[in-house]
Amino acid sequence: MPQPIIAFDNLHLTLGSRAGQVNILRGIDLEIAPGEAIGLIGPSGSGKSSMLMMMAGLERPSSGRILVAGQDLGAMDEDALARFRRDTTGIVFQSFHLVPTMTALENVAVPLELAGRRDAFDRAARELAAVGLSDRADHYPGQLSGGEQQRVALARAVAGNPQILLADEPTGNLDQATGAQIISLMFALRERSGATLMLITHDPALAGLCDRVVHLRDGKIDRITPGAATGKPDVIAQPRAQTGTGN
Repeated sequence: MPQPIIAFDNLHLTLGSRAGQVNILRGIDLEIAPGEAIGLIGPSGSGKSSMLMMMAGLERPSSGRILVAGQDLGAMDEDALARFRRDTTGIVFQSFHLVPTMTALENVAVPLELAGRRDAFDRAARELAAVGLSDRADHYPGQLSGGEQQRVALARAVAGNPQILLADEPTGNLDQATGAQIISLMFALRERSGATLMLITHDPALAGLCDRVVHLRDGKIDRITPGAATGKPDVIAQPRAQTGTGN
């Protein structure tokens, strides 16, 4: 069996609020194989986005560990985490997060330039072509439709050949037909690159396109079900023995 590219080990996240401590994640154990597609689903507030933030090194655990590509993210400083994200991870957000004063081509090229790629603009042009936007390369985000902006965001996410692609409700701001096009394109890009995919969604049908579907509830994994590519029985999460190291 290959080593997991992502491993959560009894992961807890507790954040402060005016009402006191809030337990966001409560003992997450999960291993994800290289190249696997995981759909992450659950009610609002169940911890989906927090898990994604953890995988990107944008949030630190309160206890437990998360290993990504063999690296313990909790042991890395902010500079090391930034380099790690640059070299291993592509992220697609619901709200696109394009730089409004940059063209589509420049938005895709910027992370490549920061990574020191001399062919940043050539590669950015190829990725825009791959998402069907060669003729929109010189347009600014405000001149693009929502679907076009999300395609630019996809091109930017995959331009650096990331090992891991994280997508947080990538169709949330799109109509149904445009959203379906984006999902089809995202899976095609992921298939081309062989990247591991973590897809956060509220849509069970969309999550079911993945290899496995992880169901979250109240900060815990409730169950894991097979997606379209597998035929294994459901796995119901079992309570973990208490070790006294949680929150």
